Amino acid sequence: MDNIRILTEGDSSLLIQFGDEISPHINARISAVVKLLKNCQIEGVVDLIPSYTALLINYNPLVIHYGDLKKRVEEILKMDVKGDASAKKVVEIPVLYGGDAGPDLKNIAEHAGLTEQEVIDIHSSRDYLIYMLGFLPGFCYLGGLDERIHTPRLANPRLKIREGSVGIGGNATGIYPMDSPGGWQLMGLTPVKTFDPSREVPILLNAGEYIRFIPIDEAEFKRIRAEVEAGTYQVIVHEGKEES
Repeated sequence: MDNIRILTEGDSSLLIQFGDEISPHINARISAVVKLLKNCQIEGVVDLIPSYTALLINYNPLVIHYGDLKKRVEEILKMDVKGDASAKKVVEIPVLYGGDAGPDLKNIAEHAGLTEQEVIDIHSSRDYLIYMLGFLPGFCYLGGLDERIHTPRLANPRLKIREGSVGIGGNATGIYPMDSPGGWQLMGLTPVKTFDPSREVPILLNAGEYIRFIPIDEAEFKRIRAEVEAGTYQVIVHEGKEES
């Protein structure tokens, strides 16, 4: 199991620590273990919560004892938990950049010494790995933001940021899944709901997947938003192999 450690977290949780480094390699291993655990359907396991370097397993101690769960986990970890490095699921997230949708795009461009269009081109030129979810339901912690557009958070956070806002905070980029306070620099807005409690599966995105931001114009934004509201919009997903 290499450097993987199993730790006790309270009286109803078990923590699998995969390492101390934030990396796609460790994230792939965590995603692989999550998939194996779900396939095993261990009775008494209540929830699986992946983070940057660990996986928290919440369980019902009245259904399964810690020792029994630990043995099951150890058996799974002896299997191939390296993850399929060639597998890649990319979800397209359309974004209307700038203007009222992205009031801080000018700030980001000025900080980077670039034009606003150059910032948009850079931001939408790569796929971002979803390391984990947290902070808010459906909020994704993404990896891979180009260093050229790293931008400090606002000195005075906003009391309310619109649902779907796409922003940059330091070396991170992400999407606000609901209206909330926040201090990130806002560069755009997506019409897609990454969290919708009325859906059968409320959270659209999962750890281990990738996001690809797609620039759209206002007309396309309105068209997609109408489909989202009608419940007919289908996100575009690409599944294939990682580039070597």
